[in-house]
Amino acid sequence: MKVMKFGGTSVGSPQRMKEVTQIFNPAEGEQSFVVLSAMSGTTNTLVEISDYLYKNNPEGASTVINQLEQKYLAHVDELYSTQAYRDKTIEFLHEKFQYIRSFTKYAPTFSSAEEKIILAQGEILSTTMVTNYLLEQGRKVLLLSALDIVRTDENGEPDFNYIREATVKKLREHADYDIYITQGFICRNSQGEVDNLQRGGSDYTACLIGAALQTDEIQIWTDIDGMHNNDPRIVDHTEPVRQLYFEEAAELAYFGAKILHPTCIQPAKFAGVPVRLLNTMDPTAPGTIINNEIQRGTIKAVAAKDNITCIQIQSSRMLLAYGFLRKVFEIFEQYKTSIDMICTSEVGVSVTIDNRAHLSDIVNELKKYGTVEVDDGMCIVCVVGDLASGNVGFETRACMAVKKIPVRMISYGGSNYNISFLVKAEDKKRTLQALSETLFKG
Repeated sequence: MKVMKFGGTSVGSPQRMKEVTQIFNPAEGEQSFVVLSAMSGTTNTLVEISDYLYKNNPEGASTVINQLEQKYLAHVDELYSTQAYRDKTIEFLHEKFQYIRSFTKYAPTFSSAEEKIILAQGEILSTTMVTNYLLEQGRKVLLLSALDIVRTDENGEPDFNYIREATVKKLREHADYDIYITQGFICRNSQGEVDNLQRGGSDYTACLIGAALQTDEIQIWTDIDGMHNNDPRIVDHTEPVRQLYFEEAAELAYFGAKILHPTCIQPAKFAGVPVRLLNTMDPTAPGTIINNEIQRGTIKAVAAKDNITCIQIQSSRMLLAYGFLRKVFEIFEQYKTSIDMICTSEVGVSVTIDNRAHLSDIVNELKKYGTVEVDDGMCIVCVVGDLASGNVGFETRACMAVKKIPVRMISYGGSNYNISFLVKAEDKKRTLQALSETLFKG
């Protein structure tokens, strides 16, 4: 069995729905477990509806609900060829949108709990429409509600044991189907309330289920041919990376490769299940395989993370003083702000953050311990590959590539798979281009 995830653009129209079902139709004697996102644009519209309700404007919410319902109803004739399935789907859509309308009466007391229920409807809509289409085609398909098999614990993290037990039980109870479909992103929390996985969304769902079932492979289908060795929107002639170690993929995802969320592949890594990134526009392309194999002596890719702020703290009191760094890090912990890069000297420390929500408070606290300088508009560019200290010269090649670019910070040695440069946002493009020229075209 393979777990296959398709995002919003892959189910963004009736034609796209028909095309992706051709991809996940299993061969004779095989089974597919399919995770689907909401149709592209739907989640944003559901957020807009919720925003009107937060503002106690049920009329505005109703207008948007009506527009969204008409959009879905317009897809019915194009997707289905028989009147029976048109009528079945129209009845479902009317019921679902009537349910969404029922939340307008909560407008004065609308809360995040109701919002999460509304947001969950996008995936429920897309999975039901695709399931009905496959049933019309005579396929043995079963729709499983993610609300029955995916749950988070009291800390908001996926309850992996529950997910494994619930999913395995469902498949045992319904073993004679070729295709199983469920919703990505949505789940229940430890109190049984409708919730969502937030980080990684549908990718996270696919990796959790693939790891739980110990499947042969987890496939993440997008509209690009796997992970590229640089940002194709900025650098010309990038190429797909055919293989990545799990840690390399996580580094690239964290530092800007939008094709994956950094945390979503962790379940697959721990379970030893390969993740393959594939292209719905070119299903025969090999894509990128992510697994537990390390290719020694190879630099794989470059990625960039925008909207970075650098904070430098200098203090003569730091000289030979233990406990200084602890005090600094406790301030960031207090304001729940994570640090991307860190560099230290005898009398100072520089860190970078990408969340400015509590910047002024953090700076005020840091001023108790030294002089603080803040640099905005920065960008982290990272080089990912086998960068263990024993590989003589790899870090030199990366540094030589940026020899004509002002570099604010360099981070090397914290990981065997990453060397990072902090540059001004205005230097991002030429930094990425210079690294490609030196590392991949030399």
